[in-house]
Amino acid sequence: SSLSQSCHLDLPQIAVVGGQSAGKSSVLENFVGRDFLPRGSGIVTRRPLILQLIFSKTEYAEFLHCKSKKFTDFDEVRQEIEAETDRVTGTNKGISPVPINLRVYSPHVLNLTLIDLPGITKVPVGDQPPDIEYQIKDMILQFISRESSLILAVTPANMDLANSDALKLAKEVDPQGLRTIGVITKLDLMDEGTDARDVLENKLLPLRRGYIGVVNRSQKDIEGKKDIRTALAAERKFFLSHPAYRHMADRMGTPHLQKTLNQQLTNHIRESLPALRSKLQSQLLSLEKEVEEYKNFRPDDPTRKTKALLQMVQQFGVDFEKRIEGSGDQVDTLELSGGARINRIFHERFPFELVKMEFDEKDLRREISYAIKNIHGVTGLFTPDLAFEAIVKKQVVKLKEPCLKCVDLVIQELISTVRQCTSKLSSYPRLREETERIVTTYIREREGRTKDQILLLIDIEQSYINTNHEDFIGFANAQQRSTQLNKKRAIPNQQPPPPQVIRRGWLTINNISLMKGGSKEYWFVLTAESLSWYKDDEEKEKKYMLPLDNLKIRDVEKGFMSNKHVFAIFNTEQRNVYKDLRQIELACDSQEDVDSWKASFLRAGVYPEKDQAENEDGVQENTFSMDPQLERQVETIRNLVDSYVAIINKSIRDLMPKTIMHLMINNTKAFIHHELLAYLYSSADQSSLMEESADQAQRRDDMLRMYHALKEALNIIGDISTSTVSTPVPPPVDDTWIQSSSSHSPTPQRRPISSAHPPGRPPAVRGPTPGPPLIPMPAASFAAPPIPSRPGPQGVFANNDPFSAPPQIPSRPARIPPSIPPGVP
Repeated sequence: SSLSQSCHLDLPQIAVVGGQSAGKSSVLENFVGRDFLPRGSGIVTRRPLILQLIFSKTEYAEFLHCKSKKFTDFDEVRQEIEAETDRVTGTNKGISPVPINLRVYSPHVLNLTLIDLPGITKVPVGDQPPDIEYQIKDMILQFISRESSLILAVTPANMDLANSDALKLAKEVDPQGLRTIGVITKLDLMDEGTDARDVLENKLLPLRRGYIGVVNRSQKDIEGKKDIRTALAAERKFFLSHPAYRHMADRMGTPHLQKTLNQQLTNHIRESLPALRSKLQSQLLSLEKEVEEYKNFRPDDPTRKTKALLQMVQQFGVDFEKRIEGSGDQVDTLELSGGARINRIFHERFPFELVKMEFDEKDLRREISYAIKNIHGVTGLFTPDLAFEAIVKKQVVKLKEPCLKCVDLVIQELISTVRQCTSKLSSYPRLREETERIVTTYIREREGRTKDQILLLIDIEQSYINTNHEDFIGFANAQQRSTQLNKKRAIPNQQPPPPQVIRRGWLTINNISLMKGGSKEYWFVLTAESLSWYKDDEEKEKKYMLPLDNLKIRDVEKGFMSNKHVFAIFNTEQRNVYKDLRQIELACDSQEDVDSWKASFLRAGVYPEKDQAENEDGVQENTFSMDPQLERQVETIRNLVDSYVAIINKSIRDLMPKTIMHLMINNTKAFIHHELLAYLYSSADQSSLMEESADQAQRRDDMLRMYHALKEALNIIGDISTSTVSTPVPPPVDDTWIQSSSSHSPTPQRRPISSAHPPGRPPAVRGPTPGPPLIPMPAASFAAPPIPSRPGPQGVFANNDPFSAPPQIPSRPARIPPSIPPGVP
């Protein structure tokens, strides 16, 4: 908080909770020894006040909202609190959860952090909303629910303790009573003949940490400007002279409460230090990475801008290269990016596009028959080369579209990679903008040249049909194959490969009905001949094996409620594919997986569904009304085309990635390394390029201050943990004996002799337990009548006080009342 930084750390602090006009503000003023809080009847505290008391030689106060001003006049502090409250909540009783932060430095205080909260109220007044009770309750719970806050539950003595809202709320968030301390105010206002002794001796509603009584100034005293020091002396006198309280006067009153709180807070801080330390360390670690960016920042260095510009451009070049080449230190574990995506475009997406545009068998045969007939003209006998060339050229031209699409996909990925890499330049918006513009313009420029080169490659393929290519089957082989395969058709464009595994992976069969088990995930194995699925990836229990003959793929729209992406496999001959299903729908987690599986099915010869409309018209009859001579020629040319197009596809598949790598990706890398800086210098002057956005400068300052503050905080914690000693929390108070005895004892006799509760020692001697010893006297003492002043027995017991020697609380076995079952402390 030295930086006015909200670190979001649950620092141990004391929240003061109580009903309206219970005396919360008075207790706080007594701690400080000054009048500085707004006072009056009704709701006065309308915003939480976080009050930090700091021991110091001089006395002054300061607010976080006007940090530069030091207040030495405490009347001004009150006016400032009132003005600041009204500023947020208005003047007519409204409330707000936004805290006011006040620090008081004084030689009369112990180091404490307290929060003064609005009093619990039931009925709205002024312009308070109808649900004011719940709003205040929520606000209080917000502060006291934190495990690190101590709860000071303030209850006036002239109100029944069983009705205490403060204790009720404290019980809700701290049922064990580990962090609740009871404070009883207004002891001097009780009806004559009544006292709060049972409460203060921790008998009525026992709390682990006990109760402390205080006497504050009355409203008349405050208006009459009664000095707080006089009031503290009057309080001391009240406890020493009151017959019901004088035996415990040394553990009553504001000074004792202050000491107890200071000690409890110290204990509490120490207990929460390990958690606090680990929280600070994790915050420091999370900042390390962000602060790394600002390490090069030296505001006083005249060459700072030049250095930063060079370093950033250099870093950008390195990042771009790493994302494209792939590198170990900045790996995205959530999705493919950069080079991996481009690789996927080259080796999965592009082949997929190539195969997708492959021709329909019937169309191709029809085209070949027309070409042969047209080339024969009026007379014709031999199979002409021209028909082969015409068909091949037509197929080669079709390659242009998928090739250009591939370039577009790579450009898209390059530009998005540039954007990812410039995110580090976000401190300098102008530099980032210029860098993105220059590199993107260059990539667009290379795009034109790459596309020209690729079109040129395809034109070159078209210009000469190399029938002497070593992989080309030749005329004789084509004829021979035609006779061998007179009925059984080969897979279009591919010679049947040996059955090999093309892909393995998990897929969900989406459309199995619930009656038959619902959609299930299976381990699929795709070979060149079949698709099998198993129960698990060890491939022991095969569920089904589906031959790939006559199978095709079709797209299926994603379900309205489903987040899975789906495609389907069906049989072209209208047969069921699996059990009673006409098609099986296979679901993947992402569209990328769908594309990838489709590419694998294409490699296995399972093609996407084509529009069947043109095959259903009358043209179809012309295709097959051929004489046997023409049919043989068509078959031969079809085999030749098939073989030659496969050769071209192979070379294009090989040359495309190489061309794109050379003309686009490698050139872009070289441009970023060697020319980007010169372009940046020529596009704008250095000072305007390196202009920081205002919020970025602010963010950097905040970040660095936060970073150093966290380091300092960790050092402070390191010091504390070595120089302090912990004391345990008092054991839980067993109050069952009170209820059991009260059922058969008359009320006056319920109070044991005061000697059963010897006066306690101040915390410095006795350890952490404020309040009286928690175990009562044996039942024998219950019969004794109450003695008015009892100076004698008190002295006797004082000498035998078992607490005087050791600082820890002994187990005191001899003093457990008979009615308590053994084993209960």
